[in-house]
Amino acid sequence: MVPGIKLVVLGKQGAGKGTQCVRLSHHYVVPHISTGDMLRGAVKTGSELGARVKKVMESGELLGDELIMEMVGERLAEPDARARGFILDGCPRTLKQAEMLAALLVPGDIDLTVDIEVPTSQVLRRLAARRVCVDCGTNYSVSAPPRVNWTCDICGGEVIQRDDDSEEAIGRRLELYERQTAPLMEFYDKRGQLAKVDGRGAPDTVLRRIIRAVEDRRSRWGAGR
Repeated sequence: MVPGIKLVVLGKQGAGKGTQCVRLSHHYVVPHISTGDMLRGAVKTGSELGARVKKVMESGELLGDELIMEMVGERLAEPDARARGFILDGCPRTLKQAEMLAALLVPGDIDLTVDIEVPTSQVLRRLAARRVCVDCGTNYSVSAPPRVNWTCDICGGEVIQRDDDSEEAIGRRLELYERQTAPLMEFYDKRGQLAKVDGRGAPDTVLRRIIRAVEDRRSRWGAGR
């Protein structure tokens, strides 16, 4: 069996991060841990943590680093993540979250952070063409729509263009992402835990690049241990 991995995946909105996280999860046989999915799941379960998350979200405020990392910490403590590792998607988003994640994993650490790089012009085209199921969140596009009349193939929900996928809104999100992640990149680069991967091309091609970056890093770990 392929060895497990503790991997953080970064990338602009529209870079294909979610798609690659699912594929990497299958390849390395580790859970794909998405903070977005966890937030939605926590609210649905009605747990104490979910109730706190719902209250903050309904107030229109941003979730603080402490609340996000409390949720992530609970998930990383589950047996599947402890046994073989994880693919972290959507976290960390800030330098403080990265520092808190490092503290959570002591005496261990993540193995690598992969930044999926796609030119902003290409991301803008992808996001402008994106369509999303309002019920389950499955992504489609104008060039790859659902089989029947913009009805989700998975759950039958309505497939729409999100309000925040306008060109202006996308531009604001990308600018915010660049500001937030610059310190993250520096943090992981200084720790020798950053690999930048070209995100252009077919999903299978990008997946092979990421796996090659991970295996290259594994070979360096072996040489240094």
